[in-house]
Amino acid sequence: MPEQYKKRVAIFGSTGSVGRQALEVISANPDRFSVEILTAQSNDELLVKQANEFSPDIVIIGDERKYPKVKEALANKPIKVFAGEQSLQDVAAMDNYDIMLAAIVGFAGLMPTLRAIEKGKAIALANKETLVVAGDIIMRKAVEHRAPVIPVDSEHSAIFQCLVGETRNKIEKIVLTASGGPFLGKKPNFLVNVKRDHALQHPNWSMGAKISIDSATLMNKGLEMIEAKWLFNLQPDQVQVIIHPQSIIHSMIQFEDGSIKAQMGLPDMKLPIQYALAFPHRIPSTMPRYNFKKPDKLTFEDADTKTFRNLTLATDALYKGGNVPCVLNAANEIAVYAFLKNRIGFLDMTDLIERTMQHVPFIQQPSLEDYFDSDGEARNFAASLIKL
Repeated sequence: MPEQYKKRVAIFGSTGSVGRQALEVISANPDRFSVEILTAQSNDELLVKQANEFSPDIVIIGDERKYPKVKEALANKPIKVFAGEQSLQDVAAMDNYDIMLAAIVGFAGLMPTLRAIEKGKAIALANKETLVVAGDIIMRKAVEHRAPVIPVDSEHSAIFQCLVGETRNKIEKIVLTASGGPFLGKKPNFLVNVKRDHALQHPNWSMGAKISIDSATLMNKGLEMIEAKWLFNLQPDQVQVIIHPQSIIHSMIQFEDGSIKAQMGLPDMKLPIQYALAFPHRIPSTMPRYNFKKPDKLTFEDADTKTFRNLTLATDALYKGGNVPCVLNAANEIAVYAFLKNRIGFLDMTDLIERTMQHVPFIQQPSLEDYFDSDGEARNFAASLIKL
């Protein structure tokens, strides 16, 4: 493919799990993609290594204290180096790339993604929190600026793929599949003693720490329900979650005639990443193929929402709307951080989130400023509940 037809990629969050796997996809397809922007919050050593390998136009280190080290390490390269939160937004608004992989974890990914959308850039969305927090604003802006939003989460990618060719056909419901995480079938008397390292051991997927904990508590699936509502313009009662331990069917759509379409494949995040980056084309890959003889059974069961109450809290937020999903997300980020630091127990995370949701005042139609205020108030209150 000629140089001028390469798709220029900006990876916001290049040192995280999704960012690293995206670079593997790009490395395997050097004739199709070029890397123009790489960003990281604090992992300066890996960011420098990636910059040396892929020679982007720009790199950004979020932690401004590490700027001198990154700047010095790349001094002999024709690479522009920036630092800080504002730089993320400024660079997102530049014209030197075609598609942003939005892979910054949590609320921090909201503003750079919004700035890219306002420039009409295509978004490969791996940051579900952006839509959980402000899905109404994000999707409205995407329509206004004709910015395609292509999901990277395996479940939403599955729905997106199943919808190709179905734009005029009414969705009855979508079914998001969940592996159930490492504690499928466990009860509270077991979970009360769960520690950090155990919770990080997901049975099927290789993911970063935050999303691994969210998967263990089923909060990840709750956040995905809210994300799906905005991505696919659904009503809350059109979104369903089902446990599918094998993680082969990534999600399904049931149409109004009763027929169901499902997208299948081995659990490998590089597949939805590659699909999003190459869309609307499917390109060859050397990823392993599914063998229908192994596993020889695909099973489904309802989620245990009495034990994993995070899914219930997220469902409540989905139905209530307004700023409630924003509050849920903020409290969850604090809870997961505290759990990873061994400050609170596994079940304490749910209690902290629930109390925060009860505390922060409800706003029916929040502005962007309201979302920031709600996020800050929720984080402060959640942090105050953690015992020193």
